[in-house]
Amino acid sequence: MNDQPDPPSFESQMHGGADVVDLRDYRNTRVALPVTFHRRELDQILWIYGRMVGEGEWRDYAIDHLADRAVFSVFKRAGELPLYRIEKNPKLAAKQGAFSVANTAGMILKRGHDLKQVLKVFDKSLRLID
Repeated sequence: MNDQPDPPSFESQMHGGADVVDLRDYRNTRVALPVTFHRRELDQILWIYGRMVGEGEWRDYAIDHLADRAVFSVFKRAGELPLYRIEKNPKLAAKQGAFSVANTAGMILKRGHDLKQVLKVFDKSLRLID
């Protein structure tokens, strides 16, 4: 029994003094990655966004990548509430569909498995004008 600290072990010398962590424990404790839009999904959304900006209806957008869903919000003006929210929620993929479009009040306008079909809610129908 002496009052001096234990000499460093061979393993700690090999790893520069870092602790060795079991990989299984690390995987179980790490934070999950946020849900994101894939490139093709974002291309479809931005195509609609560009069309609506060209028509003067939309002016700004925001993208949020949260732990449980990804949200593309569309604004008329930057300081207001979003006009529409295009959401991707993978937990609903097997049930109602991962994609949805909601309005300012939070009402779901369209939901489905295919983003292209869900985005058709923004297509305008042609009307006959007298």
